[in-house]
Amino acid sequence: MLARLPAGALKNVAALRSASFNGARNIPRVRFASTSSSSSSSSAFEFLTGSRAALATATVLSVGSVAWYANLYGTLPFIGEVHANSPAEEGLHPPHYPWSHSGWLDTFDHASIRRGYQVYREVCAACHSLDRIAWRNLVGVSHTVDEVKAMAEEVEYEDGPNDQGEMFMRPGKLSDYMPAPYPNEEAARASNGGALPPDLSLIVKARHGGADYIFSLLTGYRDPPAGFEIRDGMNYNPYFPGNAISMARVLFDGLVEYEDGTPATTSQMAKDVVTFLNWAAEPEHDERKKNGLKAVILFTTLWAISIYVKRFKWSVIKSRKIVYTPPADKP
Repeated sequence: MLARLPAGALKNVAALRSASFNGARNIPRVRFASTSSSSSSSSAFEFLTGSRAALATATVLSVGSVAWYANLYGTLPFIGEVHANSPAEEGLHPPHYPWSHSGWLDTFDHASIRRGYQVYREVCAACHSLDRIAWRNLVGVSHTVDEVKAMAEEVEYEDGPNDQGEMFMRPGKLSDYMPAPYPNEEAARASNGGALPPDLSLIVKARHGGADYIFSLLTGYRDPPAGFEIRDGMNYNPYFPGNAISMARVLFDGLVEYEDGTPATTSQMAKDVVTFLNWAAEPEHDERKKNGLKAVILFTTLWAISIYVKRFKWSVIKSRKIVYTPPADKP
């Protein structure tokens, strides 16, 4: 059959084979590590979606955000809650107030803490204890060492036994804790018509709404609305669950006389004592924020250095060229 083909056709076939062979030898070099923007963006996306570290980081951030929101507001958006009590039994939700220490980098107003301690000592300490706060905790926060020593020595504490095995009374020291108004729970209930005044050490953390709730409770006393019955010995307060509270209103304008001359209005005294109780519930508040800021600066610097070192170490590998040169045919 080949014998019937003309000689020119055979020459054309040989030329095509030669051209195809030369084309195979002149294959352009292939670079596997592309530096184009589209390739880099796609590789970054693949890294974010495929890296276990990236997925773990995203999970931690998501869970942390949800926990932070729930800690601040108590509820999650778009998720309903089931309560055993009606909204009226829960009490009126307190408004949010712009506290001076509520920001990420804000600290307590220490002048307000000093005034708040004065309100607690002259008003609240008659019924409420502060078991978790010692005299030494006030040093450097609201009072000097000498002031706290003088206040502690005004209170006598039972100590002992002495050499004769007897208990004795001594002046207070910095290491002593704030004295309780009643010797035991039964005495507290007997003096308050059966109601037990709660300890105020952690009251801001123990109540939903925190400082906003305590402030609203102290300033929310008013006459009951028409048709609302109040039992004897109870007081109407819309912010308290059930709207009836056994504690009567205790803050009135001019009740205390501040040392710094601040007008002692009801709202001012409530704001100061709530600030003091907020500090009592979280004495490490200022130090925690200061250490947190240092940690953020430190870890941000380390993160930037690690990114630079990573790019420096991998730049040689990521910018290399992989070239395939087929072996030459033997003649």
